Amino acid sequence: MPRMKAAIFVEPGRIVLDEKPIPDVGPRDALMRITTTTICGTDIHILKGEYPVAKGLTIGHEPVGVIEKLGSAVEGYQEGQRVIAGAITPSGHSYACLCGCGSQDGPGTKHGFKAMGGWKFGNTIDGCQAEYVLVPDAAANLSPVADNLGDEEILMCPDIMSTGFAGAESGGVKIGDTVVVFALGPIGLCAVAGAKLMGATTIIGVDTVPERLAVAKKLGADIVVDFKKGDPVEQIMELTDGRGVDVAIEALGTQGTFESALRVLRPGGTLSSLGVYSNDLKIPLSAFSAGLGDNKIITSLCPGGKERMRRLLNVVASGRVDLKALVTHRFKLDDIEAAYDLFGHQRDGVLKVAITP
Repeated sequence: MPRMKAAIFVEPGRIVLDEKPIPDVGPRDALMRITTTTICGTDIHILKGEYPVAKGLTIGHEPVGVIEKLGSAVEGYQEGQRVIAGAITPSGHSYACLCGCGSQDGPGTKHGFKAMGGWKFGNTIDGCQAEYVLVPDAAANLSPVADNLGDEEILMCPDIMSTGFAGAESGGVKIGDTVVVFALGPIGLCAVAGAKLMGATTIIGVDTVPERLAVAKKLGADIVVDFKKGDPVEQIMELTDGRGVDVAIEALGTQGTFESALRVLRPGGTLSSLGVYSNDLKIPLSAFSAGLGDNKIITSLCPGGKERMRRLLNVVASGRVDLKALVTHRFKLDDIEAAYDLFGHQRDGVLKVAITP
């Protein structure tokens, strides 16, 4: 049986490069040959054991590639075609999908609904830090890529761009809004770009890494706040003349950033949460206005499916957003363990790494 290289979760603290059989293709599937992929912050949560997945699983959920083989029931595509698939691969026919929430695809149980069912790659099925990945429900998830778009131009579309934009979309950013983004990692930076596209006219980015603050300015941040130079809540309230912000986007997943995002909201403002949290959150009474502040707290999981990917590809092709600067390092798949070490320890100003088989 033909085999391929893949980054495999062995146990907490160990993701290693090994070999696996190339997957068989079912009627509704497509086999994608990976040309470029990347490592996500969620993969680091998996590596650390903070998010549980099965031992032996191939990790990764951000594929750019070429259709190697199509299932017998998949129409409208051809082998050899360049495509991407979202990190979220909804079936298109579950209750969640038909309610317009494909990210939460999957069956309910007598014990309740299992959240995040649409996230399959590197979570419940083998992912794409490999030479090949099997894309389920391919007709609902593959989006063709124009020849004039390079892999690194579109590498953020499957997850980081979709997630960051969702923070602005779910937060209901409107023309003229003031928006703050807490934590300017790749998702936070995409949230900055998304808020600008949505019409925000004052965007505040909060971080302390000079390179990230600089990229945020390029992507649309009007003001950057270094949280090491003073209480960010006090700085933001001063910048807004005590009014607070219309939308606060939390893009890290810690108690501190969540609480700060809550404290800077204007009355009736929205906290849009994108972080992956590893511990229970506490909502302080004062920050929550004792439950009487008319505030909203909303969460988003990266929207997926081919229509979402088509829209994001159009944004890139239009030139309205250029995210190539987020790719700061490049590795071959053979060196993915070194890539994990660099990315996991956030050395050398890394934002995103491009992995090529």
